[in-house]
Amino acid sequence: MRIALAIGDAGGVGPELAAKLLADPAMAGQDVVVVGDASVLAMGARHAGVTLDLPVIRADQVGDLPSGHVLVDLANIPAGTVTLGQSSPETGAASLQNFAAVLRLARAGVADAVMFTPFNKHSMRLARPAYVDEIGFIDRVLDTDRSGREFNVLEEVWNARVTSHIPLSEVANRMSVDRILGSLRLTHETMTGAGKPNPRIGVAALNPHAGDGRNFGTEDDDIIAPAVAAGVAEGIDAKGPIPSDTVFVRAIRGEFDAVLTMYHDQGQIAMKLMGFDRGVTLIAGYGFPIVTPAHGTAFDIAGQGRADLGATLQAALLGARLAALNPPRECQPLPADWATAGVEGAQAAMAE
Repeated sequence: MRIALAIGDAGGVGPELAAKLLADPAMAGQDVVVVGDASVLAMGARHAGVTLDLPVIRADQVGDLPSGHVLVDLANIPAGTVTLGQSSPETGAASLQNFAAVLRLARAGVADAVMFTPFNKHSMRLARPAYVDEIGFIDRVLDTDRSGREFNVLEEVWNARVTSHIPLSEVANRMSVDRILGSLRLTHETMTGAGKPNPRIGVAALNPHAGDGRNFGTEDDDIIAPAVAAGVAEGIDAKGPIPSDTVFVRAIRGEFDAVLTMYHDQGQIAMKLMGFDRGVTLIAGYGFPIVTPAHGTAFDIAGQGRADLGATLQAALLGARLAALNPPRECQPLPADWATAGVEGAQAAMAE
């Protein structure tokens, strides 16, 4: 199994974490193709205090990769031009190029899982104003007809979401029976594929006290409850809506394997309180796992060698495990310009 690793925002802790990951003994037997700027990875190694010795190849040499770790040098942002701890269009553009490239490697079967160290969305939007989030970008680069969903993963419990990177004021209007049911199906499918058959899913309510008999809103009774009932009718082990101030308590006590929340922070706050240094974000639904540590670029400690590897290592291990559990998939040929094509086109399409 091979992981395609995109180096994240060069102004944050992403280069340091990439270097620490490659140097960690737990990754010694894992094939990894790193994509990014060689000078940025070298900078990350200096910050991390580690020594890396891996082959550096050109983009046109990926058809015959050696085993172990290898770097594809895109030479897209010289480390000497990076200002640590700051967003910039240059670091955002490099992040987008790295990300698109590793997605194509996985689509072509050159890699079995995709991973990235933390991106900075502000940098990416400075480079491409149409950028919204990773899922929208993946959809465009891979030209998919079904969007994936984000999961936050801890050993204790998984968290799936119905909506993600949208304003809180828009959440209720984006909810529907079909959307919630689709999220339940994907949660069931993804966890089953991860070796957790028949997962028990607690579905969080939107409103306080699950609407309190329609006193605090109607969405729980009119949208969430019918979606849960439809999922149960399909054989999904789901319960809800459950007030969001207790659903995670019930999960960590062993009642649920996953919690499906209605919006981003409804789940993220609980998950990060439980395991900030272990949490993994999994983007599922694309035929191969896409993983990253659940924390951000940590601009405040960039370049100081203080970045904790815990969540990044857990992401790599999860990506490899999920890839090994999933059956072979149909792949597309890798285009000659795989490392550079499509970033502009993907962003233009997102703006339409």
